[in-house]
Amino acid sequence: MGRCIVVTSGKGGVGKSTITATLGVALAEAGAKVALVDADVGLNNLDLVLGVESAVAYDVSDVEKGRCRLTEALVVHPFIENLSLLSSRALASGVSQRAFAAVISALRRGFDYILIDCPAGIDEGFHRAVSCADEALIVTTPVPASVRDADKVSDLLSAYRLRRVEVIVNRVRGDLVLKGEVLGVGDVGSVLRLPVVGSVPEDDEVLRSATVGKITDRESRHYRAICLIASHIMLGTSSLYDCTAKYRGILGLFRKRAR
Repeated sequence: MGRCIVVTSGKGGVGKSTITATLGVALAEAGAKVALVDADVGLNNLDLVLGVESAVAYDVSDVEKGRCRLTEALVVHPFIENLSLLSSRALASGVSQRAFAAVISALRRGFDYILIDCPAGIDEGFHRAVSCADEALIVTTPVPASVRDADKVSDLLSAYRLRRVEVIVNRVRGDLVLKGEVLGVGDVGSVLRLPVVGSVPEDDEVLRSATVGKITDRESRHYRAICLIASHIMLGTSSLYDCTAKYRGILGLFRKRAR
């Protein structure tokens, strides 16, 4: 049976959907069979991030209402055969908790990992997504407001029987960390009292890729950081990407001044 991991956050705008998409790519390229589920019914964008929006014919609500089979609603990525998406189109009606759980249960039988892109906030959609998961990844940025919201989500997750709850710190500016202007990854972990399993740098390439609906460059700092998270999930490794490395030394001094 596949592992179901919900990717959540306290607020929107922290890069949760991009993290979900690129983590799915990294797991699939490592040989796992991965299903991405967009649980943000009505405000979905995973299809855009993956660049497969034109291939979406059905969504999770169509499966619930019997208009198609689950296999028909799944969109297989054209270049990554181990990666599939179950979308929720912008005009999709609400999906019941029971129906959503049945869909996730069916996906477990055919995939190694199911990543649920959870709606931001703590409303019904949040609880619908989390209740189906075995594990949770909380995405935050290294600023106090985002960390505080992540802490609220952590408290809510404690009501569920999740095997593990871990943190990904996204959009880390290494130069600002070294200057003490934003929280370091260790600081975020201490505040949340949770293990940090990912440190993902701010990367202009991700912004360009997301805009044109393409997967991020495999050589980018963002993707290398995501691959370390995928290794943690699959193998239990504990290496974090060092977002401050490029800003150390003589060359780092010039890079900091150039920002």
